[in-house]
Amino acid sequence: MSGFDCVASALVDTGWCVLPGFLSPAEVSALVASSQARRTDFARAGVGRAGGHAVNGEIRGDEVLWLDHARTADADPAASVAQGRLEALRGELNAALYLGLAELECHLAVYPAGRFYKRHLDQHRGEDTRVVTIVLYLNPEWGEDDGGELRLYLDDGRHIDVPPLGGTLAVFMSDRFEHEVLPARRERWSLSGWYRRRARV
Repeated sequence: MSGFDCVASALVDTGWCVLPGFLSPAEVSALVASSQARRTDFARAGVGRAGGHAVNGEIRGDEVLWLDHARTADADPAASVAQGRLEALRGELNAALYLGLAELECHLAVYPAGRFYKRHLDQHRGEDTRVVTIVLYLNPEWGEDDGGELRLYLDDGRHIDVPPLGGTLAVFMSDRFEHEVLPARRERWSLSGWYRRRARV
């Protein structure tokens, strides 16, 4: 898969990267179709950790299905293709940047029309296991008026908006960039997660 060198270079230069065409249109269509078929397995996502974990629709409105890489191949071959490519990217980033990325933690996510996720940082306070955030979009046809952009807040106070167009991969450092999901005007699908390092003992 070409483009991985570009991702590594961008993480060094700016800390973020947007890579169109990470999945082909056929691969996107297959994955969104299999995700829609599993729609009843999705559950409302929460915020916070452990005893502080709660569902709060004023902060976050998506529904998610966590993926176990070891079990996905049989349950969802289309998701296995995406996870395999993301694992290949993890290996390339480790080789190029020595980040110590031990695993990919990820889930499928759907935002019903009107839902959003307020501005936040992916790395939990007091932890540094989430190193690199990935968001892979699964919306084959998405227009400018459909909303649902990823808004990434940059170091200089500006922001960029990334449309959730199918096949596009957004990658950024988890401890560095606050971000939010703007309200979408129709159902919005993605595969989201983090490359993690092992917890320090």
